[in-house]
Amino acid sequence: MKHVLVLGATGSLANVVIPVLLKNPDIKLTLFARNINPLSKILADNVCLVQGDVLNFVQLNEAMQGQDIVYANLAGSLKEMANNVVKAMKNQHLKRLIWISSMGIYDETGQSHGAILQPYRDSAKVIEQSGLDYTLIRPAWFTNDAAIDYKLTTKGQPFIGSQVSRRSIAALIDKLIQRPDYAIGESLGIAKG
Repeated sequence: MKHVLVLGATGSLANVVIPVLLKNPDIKLTLFARNINPLSKILADNVCLVQGDVLNFVQLNEAMQGQDIVYANLAGSLKEMANNVVKAMKNQHLKRLIWISSMGIYDETGQSHGAILQPYRDSAKVIEQSGLDYTLIRPAWFTNDAAIDYKLTTKGQPFIGSQVSRRSIAALIDKLIQRPDYAIGESLGIAKG
């Protein structure tokens, strides 16, 4: 049984990822969010709901107890959140982190996105310097397309594409959870194939 903590479990991406992960009976999910009411419809033996804030270290640290993999799907004070996630993971002796960021954080799209991406850049730097077994995912703009159709680029390669389905990102996250040794220490751009 793999224990997976989903941070930001009410986000639009997590809402697509969670049902994909629930198809695997060997995964136990802990869904962590500031407001767990929208998650109350997810009733399953392999799901635990935890109300908390990633910026509250005590709550976050407690939620990480007994976990194997942390999947972070966050918005807001990203650098502070990244620092808390790294600190709590180290405190709980956890290594595997999947962190959602944004395309363009390395100016790999050929366009300057300016200050709007600075929180993503700052949090990615925290994750990349953490010493954890991380995978950063840098998605293009999300679509609701049901198709799984994506291509990956790595850090240092030009980012090609402008959109990707949430379902495609969910498929990649599922792969990373099924194969925790895949793409460790990588920053993966994902766009429609």
